[in-house]
Amino acid sequence: MTQKTLPQRLWRRPTAARGYGGYLAPGLLLCLLFLVVPLAMTIGYSFTTWQGIGDPEWAGLDNYTRLLEDDTFWASFRNIGFIILGMAVVPTLLGLMLAAVLFDHIAKRAPAALVNGLRSGLYLPQVIPVAVTGLMWGWILAPQGAVNDLLEAVGLGGLTQNWLGDRDLALWSVLAVLVWMQLGYPLVLFLAGLQRIDPELYEAADLDGASWFQRFTRITAPLLRPELYVVLVTTTIAGLKVFAQIYVLTGGGPGDATLVPSYFAYQNFFERADVGYGSAISTVMTVMVMAIAAVFLFRQNSDDRGM
Repeated sequence: MTQKTLPQRLWRRPTAARGYGGYLAPGLLLCLLFLVVPLAMTIGYSFTTWQGIGDPEWAGLDNYTRLLEDDTFWASFRNIGFIILGMAVVPTLLGLMLAAVLFDHIAKRAPAALVNGLRSGLYLPQVIPVAVTGLMWGWILAPQGAVNDLLEAVGLGGLTQNWLGDRDLALWSVLAVLVWMQLGYPLVLFLAGLQRIDPELYEAADLDGASWFQRFTRITAPLLRPELYVVLVTTTIAGLKVFAQIYVLTGGGPGDATLVPSYFAYQNFFERADVGYGSAISTVMTVMVMAIAAVFLFRQNSDDRGM
């Protein structure tokens, strides 16, 4: 290395850093304005009593104490566990199985157009606006809707129900809709992940007499671990933040049967003008989202180091 080379590199490095800073500045500014500042304001308001007008009054930890004693919040918190089941656990398992079946069986026997059609059809609910799907399913599950009409037509009129209006059935009906809406996302990611698995691994397993299920559990599932982590962390966070689907389908009802924390925060913010309490609910959910994301990332990094 010549004597000129090192000084030139040291001189160019700050220039490169300034160049990268110029590219990053717009995104960082938008992040600051639309994420960091609102989050800081929400945390600040959570320690106040405020109705959205006038000056906030300092309340200390009163909103959080009230939160711990609020049965409605705990009801919404219990419901979110079922929502995660419908948006993360079930779609991930079904998506993994369907992706393996599509990749191993249907893609090898059916025309490419049929395979692409199945993939697109299963992913379609992801691109349809939530308002449209909510109105559609609201009509399908209405007391005089398509499901009950179909049951009547096949002679099973005794099974007709008010699917979204019955307190015992509303949450399960919402879960079914969420599974339908969410299934395409893990399916597409897992199909993409299957493309990178070395076919020789499957050929060796076939020579050893492994069944399809053994190949799936010993090769496919372990090698799709990175995609599995991505799907679980994103869908779990989406489940914790779910709002639009509940707003369109049930409005949290009947009673608090389908109430979730994000919708409960919305009610306090906009319907009851209790901004401080709504901010406390939002702050608690933000901490939960960050904690769950940190756990997933830590576990993924630990597994990557162990591989």
